[in-house]
This record gives sequence, structure tokens and C-alpha cells, in this order.
Amino acid sequence: MSVMVKESPISETDMVAEAEKALADISRIRDGVGRVIFGQENVVERTLVAVLAGGHALLVGVPGLAKTKLVETLGIVLGLDSRRIQFTPDLMPSDILGSEVMEQDETGKRSFRFISGPIFAQLLMADEINRASPRTQSALLQAMQEYHVTIAGARYDLPAPFHVLATQNPLEQEGTYPLPEAQLDRFLMQVDILYPEIEAERRILLETTGIEDAKAQNVLQPARLKEIQTLIRRMPVPESVVEAILTLVRSARPGQGNAETDKHVAWGPGPRASQALMLCTRARALYDGRLAPSVDDVRALAEPVLQHRMALTFAARAEGTSVRDVVAKLVKGI
Repeated sequence: MSVMVKESPISETDMVAEAEKALADISRIRDGVGRVIFGQENVVERTLVAVLAGGHALLVGVPGLAKTKLVETLGIVLGLDSRRIQFTPDLMPSDILGSEVMEQDETGKRSFRFISGPIFAQLLMADEINRASPRTQSALLQAMQEYHVTIAGARYDLPAPFHVLATQNPLEQEGTYPLPEAQLDRFLMQVDILYPEIEAERRILLETTGIEDAKAQNVLQPARLKEIQTLIRRMPVPESVVEAILTLVRSARPGQGNAETDKHVAWGPGPRASQALMLCTRARALYDGRLAPSVDDVRALAEPVLQHRMALTFAARAEGTSVRDVVAKLVKGI
């Protein structure tokens, strides 16, 4: 038995045909990214899954792991209008959203004119987002959830598609601020970037220290990306996957009958986590060439979808328990 969201009906034959076209496009995207980003297949997969699912991603890792390079490459490969904001402690919300300025015409009449900020882009790179104050970080809240901003009481819609790919340094580094919980929840996934494998690092040494570096090339148009995102939302989801998502997310909340969670978790993920898992499992299935997600997709995406939506108790932190440890134990229960 499968569950379908409410969408316009599409036949199985049309679904297969559309999926085959999407697979060809996704293959070209992977090749285009792989020409510039060496190794880090898991990171590339999760970031692309977040974009294909229509969401935002938070890339976390120490400096020098090609976080910024990955976002720049995706913007070129996907043909998106991209803007970059370098987050610093003195950055103000108006530097992101834009502001109104007073103008005076030839007759002396004064009026306000809105000057849009860099957020009016299809792909916004929020570089080192946790180096700005929480007030400035929160400027992205409305845009990431509602895809428009409100300035001086007026609504301004953002371009479509709209994605925020933010990079973040580990919080232990000097000069960083933790992101507000409400903003973390807006990110579909948190993608942790680790050091590359030795063969990938060898290739980096050989191919990036010469006269010419590999350059990304555009392989897709934004309109086609929107079509793939719509197709993903139409994909059928087996009842077993729906139950796995519900079981996993609800077991991560205190007070739901899970002793381990009650002991270690101060607060857990809300319904937005379930929505994120539903979309991401579909996108991962299509990324792998399948027409429907499986419970294995839920297991594979549990950590990046849940870890930034949970907080541990003081006792759990004192014991050295991490959110990843808690999620790993919960995954075994589905």
C-alpha cells in the first residue's frame, strides 16, 4: 500500500517517463559537480537531495573543506541566480533583506523606494552564518519558510526556486554564535563535512595546484529544477515508510514512552522534521534511480534531518553523549 499527497493525477507510464528524464538530468548534475568537487560523495548527495526536495541546507565543517566551493559550483551547475553574503559580527538585517530610501523628485515631492538586498536570489549562500549575531541570522526566518519578506509593512516575493545554502564553522571556534532554534528548524538538513579520504585528497593536491583549475559548467535551467521538485512531491510513498518516519520522529520526543529519549533529550523534533524526512526520502530515492523511497532511506537521512532539531539534557552532555549517538539508537528501533 502506498500513500500519495494531493496532487493532480499522473499515470504510472507518465511517472516512469518523467522519472527517467529526471534521472538523466540528475546524472548530468552529479557529473558537473564531480568535475570540481573531489570525493565527498556523501556530502554532495545530501546537499543535492536537500535542493531537489526544495529545501535549505546547513553545511557544517572546519575551514578548508570546500563548503563555499560546493555552493558556488551548485549555483553554476543548476543555472541559478546566486548571491553570496559573508556573515560578520557587524552585519545588519537590512544588509540581507534590503531597505527603503528617501528620494526627492524634480518637483520636490519625497517618497520612499525599496532597494532589494542580496536575499532576492534563487540561491543564497550564507557564508559563515554563525559569525553574525542571532538578530541578523533571524533575518532569514520569514524568507526560508514563507518565500517572501516584509519590509515596512509591504510584502516582497522571492524568486522561485529559492534555496539557502549556509556554511557554518563548528561552534567551538572563536567568534561564533549558535543559531536560534527556530532558524535551525528551517533547514531541511544539516550536512556535516568531514576531512576527505586519502585518495580524494591526493587528487585535490594534483589537480588544484597547477596553472588551471577545473571549472563548473551549467547543465540545467531553474525551470527544469522546479519540474523535478514537483515530480518528487508526486512520488508515491509506501505505508511502511510513512510509519517509519512517524515512529522515528515521535520516538525522538521526550514524554512519548521512549526511556532513552526521556533520559537524554530535553526537546525533540516537531512535525517539520517529519515533513523534511518525507520529502528527502523521495528525493534520495530518485537520486538513486528508484521510483519510491524505502525504510533504508529513512535510516540514511535520520541523522542529517534530526540532529539540528534536538537538544540534549545537561546530564546527557555531561556524560559525553552526542545527538548523533541518540539518533543512532533511535534508528535501530525502526
